[in-house]
Amino acid sequence: MDHPPDPPATSDQPRFWFPAKRYGWGWGPPSTWEGWLVLAGYVGLLAALCLLVPVTEHPYWFWAGVILLVTGLIAICWWKGEPPRWRWGGD
Repeated sequence: MDHPPDPPATSDQPRFWFPAKRYGWGWGPPSTWEGWLVLAGYVGLLAALCLLVPVTEHPYWFWAGVILLVTGLIAICWWKGEPPRWRWGGD
């Protein structure tokens, strides 16, 4: 019995800001302008943290800020990125 062809991809499919890496676990560079905006904001805030909270003067506040920024970036990647899993390059 013949099966009908699969329907074409629609705009109902999620648009990931951060695609999965081809090898390993995690996300690669952004694939949308929103992803690039998030990454630019992360880099800008990290640079501001380095200028405003010198690690030599306030190491605990500096590292707390770094942890907060990294956690925020990972949370956004998890929320708006392709579901993470280990990949061997064949996907």
